[in-house]
Amino acid sequence: MSWGTELWDQFDNLEKHTQWGIDILEKYIKFVKERTEIELSYAKQLRNLSKKYQPKKNSKEEEEYRYTACKAFLSTLNEMNDYAGQHEVVSENLTSQILAGLARYVQELKQERKSHFHDGRKAQQHIETCWKQLESSKRRFERDCKEADRAQQYFEKMDADINVTKADVEKARQQAQIRHQMAEDSKADYSSILQKFNHEQRDYYHTHIPNIFQKIQEMEERRIVRLGESMKTYAEVDRQVIPIIGKCLDGIVKAAECIDEKTDSQLVIEAYKSGFEPPGDIEFEDYTQPMKRTVSENSLSNSRGDGKAEPKFGGKPKGKLWPFIKKNKLMSLLTSPHQPPPPPPASASPSAVPNGPQSPKQQKEPLSHRFNEFMTSKPKIHCFRSLKRGLSLKLGAAPEDFSNLPPEQRRKKLQQKVDELNKEIQKEMDQREAITKMKDVYLKNPQMGDPASLDHKLTEVIQNIDKLRLEAQKFEAWLAEVEGRLPARGEQRRQSGLYDAQPAPAVNNCAQARESSPDGSYTEEQSQESEVKVLATDFDDEFDDEEPLPAIGTCKALYTFDGQNEGTISVVEGETLYVIEEDKGDGWTRIRRNEDEEGYVPTSYVEVYLDKNAKGAKTYI
Repeated sequence: MSWGTELWDQFDNLEKHTQWGIDILEKYIKFVKERTEIELSYAKQLRNLSKKYQPKKNSKEEEEYRYTACKAFLSTLNEMNDYAGQHEVVSENLTSQILAGLARYVQELKQERKSHFHDGRKAQQHIETCWKQLESSKRRFERDCKEADRAQQYFEKMDADINVTKADVEKARQQAQIRHQMAEDSKADYSSILQKFNHEQRDYYHTHIPNIFQKIQEMEERRIVRLGESMKTYAEVDRQVIPIIGKCLDGIVKAAECIDEKTDSQLVIEAYKSGFEPPGDIEFEDYTQPMKRTVSENSLSNSRGDGKAEPKFGGKPKGKLWPFIKKNKLMSLLTSPHQPPPPPPASASPSAVPNGPQSPKQQKEPLSHRFNEFMTSKPKIHCFRSLKRGLSLKLGAAPEDFSNLPPEQRRKKLQQKVDELNKEIQKEMDQREAITKMKDVYLKNPQMGDPASLDHKLTEVIQNIDKLRLEAQKFEAWLAEVEGRLPARGEQRRQSGLYDAQPAPAVNNCAQARESSPDGSYTEEQSQESEVKVLATDFDDEFDDEEPLPAIGTCKALYTFDGQNEGTISVVEGETLYVIEEDKGDGWTRIRRNEDEEGYVPTSYVEVYLDKNAKGAKTYI
């Protein structure tokens, strides 16, 4: 089955068919291209959707994602982001594995098709030229034969006429002979051209055209095979991402299975627990004896009652009446438009309600009068102080010590603030250490930089550390107060561990200052003095190298380093040495070759292998 033998006379139809095949291939390329655009658009929309519902930083939404259900939703968003990435992979693979190859193949196919049909047209033109030559020689042979026949007839007529001279007869005879010779020549020429044409025609229909059509057939079959392979690749591209998409969906299912309603309920308790005791029962006040009414020990007038009030109901603590007072009445009792918010409480804990000397019993007054007297009295119950702070918060900004919050929530906020400050302190200390090390390198190698250029930055970092430490001391003092610890025990309180227990002396000084101060406040002068001492101790310890540093790992030299500058050490590519100090951000790593040879090399010149147990390693391995 060959186009050359079966379709020898369908040159024009084959030309149309092959052009249609190329159009089909280009149509498929366009289809794949639009599919890639759809995948990219879908991936972009999925990413935008995931980003839209991501919690915003430093917002209330971020706090809500502590709950397991919200964490599962966040995991779903992250998995959808990965899911979108797989659609991007599909688009990239379709582009690289199908579109790029098919686009080049179409151009090559067009050139090949053009070459084949050009050869076919050239063969057609040649056979047409041969045919025209054959027709021309045939017409010439036919014309010469007719002329020779007419000349022969004229000669015979002249020869039969007795009136014609002998010369005229001879002339007619010669003319007839010439015409006969011309006819013979035309006949020979026609025969030769005919043989040549028949040979060319056989070659055209049995050799040239079959070969050309066979090449066109092979070209078309390759096109069909390439189209089928592209369709298989199209399916394989999707099939390759199915396992990863399945993992994304499994991740969503796993996140959903991690939802724990009990844990969320406990988090609600931790988030909104105030730390207050619920109010107790209100005792019955007997008004049937106007002159001998007894004041209920559980009512609000108890704040100015006798110092030896006997507890009732089996010795249970007495509740507070304030949560049941109407909001508008409470606002009118507690707030004053010209009075600033009250200072932080000086008591160690909310339970330390003062029990001063009791006033002598008086005749019972109306409840509203007793409530006003209770609010204007000096020893106020802690819950009313907190509530008053909360009301003052509506009139201005939140207090720095979070005193507007209930005790439990205030403790959490203060602890969070202390942890944040400790992290900032550690960051500044790392920066100070890096600058100090860089300055030391500049001192040993002046050509690398000016040491004086780092003084301003070092001073600025030290000042930032001082400010942050003072801020941390202030919040730690408030935290100790909320946790109900005595000021003298401030140094024993849990430290963050981010900076080697350095804030502990400052906290102790702060606590002592508060303890010695009659109003429970502390002065910043004492804290600043202690901070200066701490900084001096830090610097003394930094530059006191009494013994060589232990090796914390090994390294392999990736490149040769000359080490011509002071403080550096030369290494050879492939050499293995010991690491005694990591890169602190300045781009240098301190290494040792033996007991006497050590120095700095660029971190990018070596590949470091740190030993996790290097803290207890010997100085020389």
